Amino acid sequence: MPKRKVAALEKVDADLVSLQYKIRRDPKSYAQEFYDQWLAYDAQRQIFISSPSSASSEDNKKFHDLVDLVAHVADLYPDVTAPYFDHLKELLTQHHAVLNPDLREKVVGSLSLLRRKDVIDSTSLLTTLFPILISTPSKSLRSLLYTKIVSDLRESNSKATNHKLNRTIQTVLHNLVTSDRTSTKGMWACRITRELWRRQIWTDARPCDVMKEACLSDNEKVVVGGVRFFLGGDKEREEMEDDSSDEEIDIKKVKHQGTINKKTKKRQKAMEKAMEKIKKQERKKHAPHPLNFSALHLIHDPQGFAEQLFQKHLQNTKCKFSLDNKLLVLQLVTRLVGLHKLTIISLYPWFTKYLTPKQPSVTSFLASLAQATHNHVPPDAIEPLVVKIANEFVSEASAAEVASAGINSIREVALRQPLCMSETLLQDLVMYQKSKDKGVVMAAKGLQSLYREVYPELLQKKFRGKEATMGLKSGEVKRLKFGEEQVENGIEGIELLEKYKEEQRLKKLAEKGEDADGDAKMKDDDDDEDGFNSDEWEVASNDSDSSTGWINVEHSDDEDEGPAAKKQRRDNSTAPDLISDEAMAAAAEANRISKLAMTTILTPADLAKLTELRREAQLDKMTGTVSKRRQELIAKHIEDGVTANDIELPAQIGKKSTKEERVAMAKDGKPAREEHKSTQAIRKSKKEAEGKSSTNKEKARKKNFLMTVGKARAKHKRSLVDTKKRLTAHIARSKSGGRRRNGM
Repeated sequence: MPKRKVAALEKVDADLVSLQYKIRRDPKSYAQEFYDQWLAYDAQRQIFISSPSSASSEDNKKFHDLVDLVAHVADLYPDVTAPYFDHLKELLTQHHAVLNPDLREKVVGSLSLLRRKDVIDSTSLLTTLFPILISTPSKSLRSLLYTKIVSDLRESNSKATNHKLNRTIQTVLHNLVTSDRTSTKGMWACRITRELWRRQIWTDARPCDVMKEACLSDNEKVVVGGVRFFLGGDKEREEMEDDSSDEEIDIKKVKHQGTINKKTKKRQKAMEKAMEKIKKQERKKHAPHPLNFSALHLIHDPQGFAEQLFQKHLQNTKCKFSLDNKLLVLQLVTRLVGLHKLTIISLYPWFTKYLTPKQPSVTSFLASLAQATHNHVPPDAIEPLVVKIANEFVSEASAAEVASAGINSIREVALRQPLCMSETLLQDLVMYQKSKDKGVVMAAKGLQSLYREVYPELLQKKFRGKEATMGLKSGEVKRLKFGEEQVENGIEGIELLEKYKEEQRLKKLAEKGEDADGDAKMKDDDDDEDGFNSDEWEVASNDSDSSTGWINVEHSDDEDEGPAAKKQRRDNSTAPDLISDEAMAAAAEANRISKLAMTTILTPADLAKLTELRREAQLDKMTGTVSKRRQELIAKHIEDGVTANDIELPAQIGKKSTKEERVAMAKDGKPAREEHKSTQAIRKSKKEAEGKSSTNKEKARKKNFLMTVGKARAKHKRSLVDTKKRLTAHIARSKSGGRRRNGM
């Protein structure tokens, strides 16, 4: 029997991929063919709706192809495919649990394709997928839906922030967390919010409110998800921003490859794509930096939030969270207390039962205590805890690691509230610098250095040091008072600029060789230039007809003499109307204010120099050339928090490391080698990774000997004239870019 010839239309009907291609090229000519396939799709859909679980593999495959075809061309026939979205939504919502996995994935992909073609909006897609995400038992389907939801939100906010859609989804997530606080469904709200926060799509306070409600949930997993967001979400966002900025293209390398390789359309497109990416990076580099506030700063009512967290998950004896999760909640509470300077008095007595060396993860409790301390906490609330740490951790019978951790934790607490220490306890702790263990000695010396700066009066004279002793005698070091804030007056760092200008003025005088009289004259000239010459002011006349005029005060010549002035000051000191301490402090503060800021208008050059001097002073503080770093340490720990490593650091430095630890430290920061390679092999692989080719000499070395022997023989037989011609031709080719003329 001869083989039947298949007609052209039958071939089109049999091949849906070819039909899809032809429809997209000419929709009008293939409208009837598409309508036939639409009827086939509708009939197959009704069969699936009636019995989705009993469908055969052939029916699944056929329906899969029909769904794919309609999804790709639905935007070309909007009247025919108007109910298509409702069909897919009904099929997925009602039968997602029993559908074939491939068919189910195709339905979800078709819904996303409709969104990309603007057949449906984002709200319709997300409200369809999100209920299935929180209800389906299939792990693969949950992963697929989560990816599609995040991708659609990213696309919707790519060109401009879609505030309406963001508010709708944030409201849905908020209701999901608050509707049932015992359910694990809130985990998906945490995951979506954290991912969009990490990608800097959501940066306002509304996602923080969602995670705040998650932290107050009754489900342990939801609480941990919310707490981890506040503790690590900002760091993830910074790391992702750094990773994206690292992916830079070397423009010189791209241009070089374009000159040495053969010019093709493919390489030309790659070149254009690389240049477009470089221009995009340049626009991003010069764009204004967005004001991305930390999630901890965007919390509404941090005092109430911290109190609720502490009372519900820590103070409540019915809470059965694990120790690790309780520590996470404690870290969040103490970070809030330290960052916003909150007052939760009941928090500090709660620490008492956990401050023992036998307590698991005790260094995390010590770090949390240091985080929860600030200068507004009453010293009476912290002093019992400091005494408890000293009694439990610091003694002659304690291990070196325990003693160093105890002293270091006391130092971290005293760094934020120096008034928590008594004189007797401080002397006892400072004496541990005579210990035989290096870690204990370092911790004790760190505590001594701290109190030399902040409260040297508590130290004995032999431990105060030269600078602290001189500061106490001169009055520069003031006695600490509870609740007192150090407020900066004037322009920050203006004294540095004033000192710099004075040094430059003296340097010019030294170069000119002028004496002190010339110095004074120059200074008077400077005053004249600034407009503050006192000789230009008119003196009030003594002649006055009015009884309410200026009062003439008689001055005697002996008042200007030095001894008489000293005598007058002594007499005034014994007068009953003494100048109060506040007035003296105000006068000292007025003298401290820079004269430069009051008499000179700073130019742009002065401001630039001021910025440079500030940076140098900050560098001096960081490198240790200036001893006072207390404010910098407090600011660092407010932003980053105190960790258990900060408490354990002296003990780690004091003990000897094992061989494995030394090997790991040596390998840290170096590229991992899967196998041993020679230096030449490493250079070769590095060259290949950079896209560089080998030289002609390297290629010649690898050539078979029999392929090169004829050329070598001919080379030896050349005459001098022939050799000259070949060298001249070689030089000419090199100038023109080689045989391919790449340089032209």
